[in-house]
Amino acid sequence: MNTMTNRPIHEIASDIKADWKKVNYGAMPYLSAMMWLDKPTDTYGSDSAKTIVTYFLSNATAWRGDKAKQIKQELKQLFK
Repeated sequence: MNTMTNRPIHEIASDIKADWKKVNYGAMPYLSAMMWLDKPTDTYGSDSAKTIVTYFLSNATAWRGDKAKQIKQELKQLFK
């Protein structure tokens, strides 16, 4: 397994914020929630980490580039 998939979700979210300069308004609430998550089994309010990450990914289609592709894949791997 790639060690990148073992990073805390909040760390991944920090990398997203650093790379994606103008975050889509639809993705922003999910990215903000991801800043409070550590592992795939966590929850934020009544939402599971899986739900938050899934909704983030569906609203992050405008985020493109090599870094975006790598991080999106990393997020998907967390829930396989």
